[in-house]
Amino acid sequence: MSTALLIFWIALAILFHTYLGYPLLMAILAWLRDEPPAKPLAEMPTVTVVLAAYNESSRIVERLRNLLASDYPPELMDFVVVCDGSTDDTAARVHSFADPRVKQLTQPRRLGKAAALNRAVAQATGEIIVFADVRQRFAPDAIRRLVSHFGHLETGAVSGELVIDRATTAAGSGVDSYWRLEKFIRRHEARWDSAIGCTGAIYAIRGKLFQPIPEDTILDDVVIPMQIAMQRYRIGFDPEALAFDPQTLEPEREQVRKRRTLAGNYQMLFRYPVWLLPVHSRLWWQLLSHKYLRLAAPYLLLAAFVSNAIIAGVNIYGLLFGGQILFYGLAAVGLQFRHLKYRVVSLPAGFVFLNWQALVAFWQYLRNPKQAAWQMAGK
Repeated sequence: MSTALLIFWIALAILFHTYLGYPLLMAILAWLRDEPPAKPLAEMPTVTVVLAAYNESSRIVERLRNLLASDYPPELMDFVVVCDGSTDDTAARVHSFADPRVKQLTQPRRLGKAAALNRAVAQATGEIIVFADVRQRFAPDAIRRLVSHFGHLETGAVSGELVIDRATTAAGSGVDSYWRLEKFIRRHEARWDSAIGCTGAIYAIRGKLFQPIPEDTILDDVVIPMQIAMQRYRIGFDPEALAFDPQTLEPEREQVRKRRTLAGNYQMLFRYPVWLLPVHSRLWWQLLSHKYLRLAAPYLLLAAFVSNAIIAGVNIYGLLFGGQILFYGLAAVGLQFRHLKYRVVSLPAGFVFLNWQALVAFWQYLRNPKQAAWQMAGK
């Protein structure tokens, strides 16, 4: 009985820290720290925008037009597009694009996004490298806002904010809430010290700080910023540097991306253990709280449920066990009846959906730890 009680409270405490305690702690720490004033750049730096594309024939031209419409000085910008083994006419469309600032590189066979980014940055001439995806669209001032942060010499990378349309299903609405929590955490992490990772669809780095990443890297938008943070630079976040995504976070689409993201967290955990050593990384506790404890959450939830079942006849633990059953029951309703968007069912449904993806992602990673191939942006 005492062992079950101990397991229950340990699991509950870690879960509380992961989903509520850590966000609240970061908000408090950010509030205690004075935000440094904006520091104007001595002169506007040159910028190279990098795009990796696979079979994006239908979207690549409009995306380039969107980037060219940026309000950043055009004479200071150029663009590198890497066509990663495309089997359609993406490369031809980029090659024929009527702007000399657009450079097209072709990888004859599909090597993966990480390999494409390595090659693109190697060819980039800009002092600042902006990473973008094909599917999204930038606000006209997005690049200028990202670049403005590099007036602070300690800034090594800056993430923008990805704006996603609201989902139409119960579980999707729950995932929307998770995404808002994620942006809340990044904003306050960045104000306190550094955000753990960037939004892959919109972020910028100092070009000189880039270190090539292994070609099978899954989470390039976390690994690249973390490598920069390990060089003693800060990772910022600008909620007003906006990219817009036309797709919603519906479960059918989101599960592919989420499993890949979580598999990438497992890859990071095993590949970069030094990032968790306090003597080497000042961000070790943020990385643990923000990324890795979420991987343990499904097992902690199971431990809390089973241990609570064992002690359900003691004091208030029967009520707590009943509360768990009610929570999972509401989640089941939200997952089954997709159009019930009441928060009482959408939040449990989204929470259970995401933790189920964490379980599946672990086995996916074990079966295939090297996932260099990447999904087309529209998939």
